[in-house]
Amino acid sequence: MRALFVVCVIDILGFGILIPLVPYMAVRFGVTPALITPILGIYSLCQLLAAPLWGRLSDRYGRRPILISSLSGACASYVLLGFADSPLGLIVARVIAGLMAGNIAAAFAYASDISTPADRAKSMGVVGAAIGVGFMLGPAIGGLLAGDDLRSATFTRPAIAAATLTLIAIALVVYLLPESHAPGRSTSSNTARRTGALRLLLVRPALRAIAAASFLVTCSQSTFESIFAIWALHKFGFGPRTVGLVLFTLAFLAVAVQGGLVRVLAPRIGEMRLAISGVLLYVCGLSSIAAANEWTLAMAGLACCAIGGGAFVPCASAIASKQASAGERGAVMGTYQVGASLARALVPLVSGMMYASLGASAPFVFGAVLTAPAAFLVWRAARAPDAKSPVT
Repeated sequence: MRALFVVCVIDILGFGILIPLVPYMAVRFGVTPALITPILGIYSLCQLLAAPLWGRLSDRYGRRPILISSLSGACASYVLLGFADSPLGLIVARVIAGLMAGNIAAAFAYASDISTPADRAKSMGVVGAAIGVGFMLGPAIGGLLAGDDLRSATFTRPAIAAATLTLIAIALVVYLLPESHAPGRSTSSNTARRTGALRLLLVRPALRAIAAASFLVTCSQSTFESIFAIWALHKFGFGPRTVGLVLFTLAFLAVAVQGGLVRVLAPRIGEMRLAISGVLLYVCGLSSIAAANEWTLAMAGLACCAIGGGAFVPCASAIASKQASAGERGAVMGTYQVGASLARALVPLVSGMMYASLGASAPFVFGAVLTAPAAFLVWRAARAPDAKSPVT
């Protein structure tokens, strides 16, 4: 787990460096807010199409080859993004990055491979914490490298830094990360490899429910992510550096929850209750942001979102992983990621238009209303007939 933790931190660190920069790049190219968010969503649309395939390939060929391949594609996309000089260049870089985004599903499958059912939430929390550390440090580093003045900000330097970190992650996978899944070691994987993502969701009610919960929570997360930089710029005048530091603070809270509270609370109160609590806290946070007229109340709401998301993500991933046998974890976790990828693909198509036409608070109200039913879906997933053993 230590080696996997380091790989995930460095991988997401490279990705996170560019998070606060893409909207500013689009603004520099003259793109309107209504079109900026769809550019952000292109990544997730391509990830939606590719993630289940990457998951099945990791069941067939092992986790390491998929991690190496997807990281290599991400590295190429960062270089293209850094030298983009038009909206078309941004779009091409985001498409390639999304199509090659198989590393997260493979990392969760790897963690599931090396953990027991009793320790699964803990292992998912470790991976979630690693991802959180990357998101915590990445935006801050990206903002510092770019600068806080949009007119003089440089985007090539952060992109090269992201590509360099990704090359380091590839080297760590090659030299430090042993294969956790022997290709073809279990005949039970044949069913998952032949079964598409839609079929898996249809035949497994628990997986369907937890994927739907992930979809709803990620809808609000995507609303926040796609509009936050523009919202902060327009409402408070924040540039890339300040936005990066704010995201650093929020990610720090999420990491503390995933790496600390989840490890302590999940065995005591259960993954279901902890995930439901995370959903409700996230809804409260979005409601506070929508009502905020000053930065202090907005920051309190953002903190609630960070803590709620930190509690939900590893617990929901643990519930999803229980729907897989040893030979099909990549396929199941890739299918589970479909909900999140679908949300990140669809929401940016409307969040920018909602922001422009209905006002700055509208996307956050939308996110709060949409996310609330996820609490019921988590309960349903944990109580479904197939919640304890996979149905093949």
